[in-house]
Amino acid sequence: MNTSVKGLVMRCEICGKKLVEEPLKTKVDGSIMLTCKECSKFGKVQREVPKPKRPGASRARTPRKVQRPREPAEEVVENVKDIVRQAREKKGWSREELGEKIYEKSSVVSRIESGKMVPDLKLARKIEKLMNIVLIEKNEDLSSDDTGHSKIRGATIGDIARIKKN
Repeated sequence: MNTSVKGLVMRCEICGKKLVEEPLKTKVDGSIMLTCKECSKFGKVQREVPKPKRPGASRARTPRKVQRPREPAEEVVENVKDIVRQAREKKGWSREELGEKIYEKSSVVSRIESGKMVPDLKLARKIEKLMNIVLIEKNEDLSSDDTGHSKIRGATIGDIARIKKN
């Protein structure tokens, strides 16, 4: 390759030295630069550089996402507060005792039983296993009508703004 184009001298885009040899295409912090051999150590030398786009050239296609079968979403049952309280009372445990057994504070158990807190899936599984109860259900029938979204696209900023607004 000729290092000069129409009288212009090619220079390393990092140190500015004149390039007497073939410049190395180096990716530095996400940008591809033409560098000398010494400065190529500051990034990763690229074997092939994406060709610069011509004005008016069509955009490269983005690969389509493969549609995977949706796994049923898991969620905590609605009446979790009643189930946990009844199971705890049936075993004769205090809130403090249950909290110790699941490695949580008694205030967490109190908040769950009063309905002020819904346990996350991890905590719900821990309580399920300890007390031999069911707190998590699989919600398989999420259609696009139920969620307000089509099956193909994900949430957009507008969707999030609508959720926050409600």
